[in-house]
Amino acid sequence: MLAKRKKLSKREMKEDKLVTYYYKAKDFAIEYQAKLLIGIGILIVLVVAIVLMNQNSEKNNLKANALLSKVIPVFISNQYEQAIDGIKSDGITGLKQIVSDYGSTNAGEIAKLYLAKAYFYVRDYDNAMKYFKDFSGVGDIYKAAAYAGIAGCYEVKKDYSEAASYYKKAFSVAKDNANNPEYMLKAGINYVNDGKNDDARELFIKIKEDYKNTTAAYNIDRYMAMTGGNN
Repeated sequence: MLAKRKKLSKREMKEDKLVTYYYKAKDFAIEYQAKLLIGIGILIVLVVAIVLMNQNSEKNNLKANALLSKVIPVFISNQYEQAIDGIKSDGITGLKQIVSDYGSTNAGEIAKLYLAKAYFYVRDYDNAMKYFKDFSGVGDIYKAAAYAGIAGCYEVKKDYSEAASYYKKAFSVAKDNANNPEYMLKAGINYVNDGKNDDARELFIKIKEDYKNTTAAYNIDRYMAMTGGNN
């Protein structure tokens, strides 16, 4: 015969519930602690990875800068093919290789602009366009130069509408860019070639009013005559 189950008192029931809550809380704490430790472990790994990545990026940027400093004089001396491919006998790495190896660094992005210009000067406009458009470096002057480079490629391809559009982007990057009057003038000339005389005249007037002491403004009346205006 089964023994009659003893009825728990209110005090004993309360104590039993406390014991149950205690063990539940303990289990929760153990589980939470495990998850917390895992989370902290993952965070530490991520922080270490970011630090190492930044250190590696800085090293690569320094390497790219060193290589770029050697090839820039070749570019400046108008040896564009050599600047693109490098000169092995002189230990000079070409712009194309620098971009390939270090294109994600700041120095690599600058090398990308020089490479695009070099291709432009040897009349390889497709590659010039490719690298100008691929530029994603920092600095307003560089960004404007990339837009102007794209515009120049469209200009030689006689796509005057796109050329004017990108020259406009170039002079819109920053107000204090010394090249803005020239970008503005080229945008205006391309507007004329595209039959958009009103847009061209607006830019020529702005050059005359805001940049009157610049080279771009020197023959502005002649350019204005191209639009049928004489202001």
